[in-house]
Amino acid sequence: MKPYVYILILSLILTVAQLLFEPYVLAAKKVNMKIYNFEVTRVIDGDTVAFKANFLPEPLKQELSIRVYGVDTPEKGWRAECQAEADWGERASQFTKDQLNNANQIQVAIYKWDKFGGRVLGDIIIDGKSLRSLLIHQGFAREYYGDKKESWC
Repeated sequence: MKPYVYILILSLILTVAQLLFEPYVLAAKKVNMKIYNFEVTRVIDGDTVAFKANFLPEPLKQELSIRVYGVDTPEKGWRAECQAEADWGERASQFTKDQLNNANQIQVAIYKWDKFGGRVLGDIIIDGKSLRSLLIHQGFAREYYGDKKESWC
């Protein structure tokens, strides 16, 4: 067979696989989240951002961090296990920054308090799209629900 036939067959197989499996990859375990119009203040890393929390009483800081529920992005800096993970973590953070900087509307969807306290779990809705889904679709995150993390190295 000619090389273009192999490419066509491979493209067809990949398209069918994506159609069959993508809904399972992009759909987090079903949880109820409440959506708010809080202002996002900064990106901490690929799967964690901070937002204004003026509703918190003094003397608490008027900012909360939200970790995107159901995903794990690579660590950056000293937390990374290897240089490749650190580099990929920086790219994931930049991706999140770019998505937020180019957005017309940003909303914060809150699920619950994180097990570590001091931050919440949820999602960021960017122009109607889930940051969780965007991170997974672009290869910057894997599904993660608190079990043992898979190495990025």
